[in-house]
Amino acid sequence: MQPAGTLRIGRFRGIAIYVRASWLLVAVLIAVVMAPRVEEVHPGLGAGKYVAGVVFAMLLYGSVLLHELSHALMALRVGLKVRSISLQFLGGATEIEGESSTASQEFKVAVVGPLTSLAVGFAALALLAVVPSGLPRLAVEGLCGANLVVGVLNLVPGLPLDGGRVLRAAVWQARGNMHTGTIAAAWGGRLAAVLALGSPLIIPAVFGRRADPSDYLFGCVMAGFLWSGATASLINARLRQRLPALRARPLARRVVAVAEDLSVAEAVRRAQQAGAGGIIVHDADNSLVGIVHEAALLSIPEERRPWVPVSSVARTLTAGLVLPADSAGEDLIRAMARTPANEYVLIEPDGSLYGLLVTADVDAAFEAGASG
Repeated sequence: MQPAGTLRIGRFRGIAIYVRASWLLVAVLIAVVMAPRVEEVHPGLGAGKYVAGVVFAMLLYGSVLLHELSHALMALRVGLKVRSISLQFLGGATEIEGESSTASQEFKVAVVGPLTSLAVGFAALALLAVVPSGLPRLAVEGLCGANLVVGVLNLVPGLPLDGGRVLRAAVWQARGNMHTGTIAAAWGGRLAAVLALGSPLIIPAVFGRRADPSDYLFGCVMAGFLWSGATASLINARLRQRLPALRARPLARRVVAVAEDLSVAEAVRRAQQAGAGGIIVHDADNSLVGIVHEAALLSIPEERRPWVPVSSVARTLTAGLVLPADSAGEDLIRAMARTPANEYVLIEPDGSLYGLLVTADVDAAFEAGASG
C-alpha cells in the first residue's frame, strides 16, 4: 500500500518510487537559498530565479534517486526483495524486505550508494571543463559539490549512514555475529552525532569564516538524525541478541486432538482430563484441520456445549499456523510475523503433533528475557 503523505512518481524494475510531502519543503528552501546565486549569474530573471532553484532541487534529488536505485539494484542482485524507494527531507530511503544473510551481501548493498554519489560528483567535476558559464555551470557545480559531499558523508562509519552498514559488515565478517557489528556501528553513529553537533566550531579553521546560525541549525539537525537512528539500531541489536534463547519447544502447551464432530463439552472434558492447554481438531482422515479458539469456546454457555460441535469454535488450520517444534530465535519470530495469530500448532520432524504455541507465552518469555 502507498505510504501516507507520499506521491508515487513511477516504478523501476517493479520497485515503487515515492516522493514524500517533506520534499516540497526542501524544494522551496533550495529555491530560496539559490535565488541570490541565480540572480548573480543570470540577472533579470525576476521570479524565474525561484523556478530555477526548484529545477536545481529536482536535479539534486535526481542524483539522490540514482543513489537509492543503486542500493535497490544491488539488493535485487544479491537476492533480496525491494519494496519501494522514497525521496524525503534528508535525502532518500530504500525499503528492503528482510535483511542481508551474509556480511558480503550487507557490504555490497551498503557501499554501492556512496560510490554512486561519488561517481556522479566526479562526472560533474569533469563536465565543468566543457559546460558554458551561467545557469548550466551553476547547476553542474551544485551537482558536483552536493554529490561529493553526500558520497563522503555517507561513508562515515556510523549507523544509520551507509558507512555504518559498511562497518557493520566488516565487524560481522571479523567476529561472525551480525548483532556485534550492529552495536559497533551504532556507537559509531553516536560518535558521528557528537561530531556533527560540534562541527560549527571547526568552520573558522577549515573555511576561514565564522559559523552562522544556519551552520548551527544544520549541525543540530544532523546530530539529532544520527543519534536517533544509531540509538534505535543499538536497542534493536541488543534485543535481537536475546532471540536465540527464545525456543518454541519449551514454551509449548500440552494439546489434545479431537474429531471435528465432537461436542464442545466432550472436547473440554478430554482437555481437562489430559491437563492440556489447547485443543486441535482433526477430520475423519485424522488430518489436523483447526485450532479451537479459547475466546469463542468460552462464549458458549455451558448448557449448550453438549449440542455444539467443536469445529464451530475452531479456526481453520492454514499452512502459516503450523510450525516446526524446533523453531527458535529470529526464525520463530519471522514465521509468527508472516501469519499473525493467537496460537500455532507445533509439529515434530516426523509429522506428529507436539503441542500448541500461544503468542502470549512467547511475548511473556521475550519480555522476561529483555528485562533480565
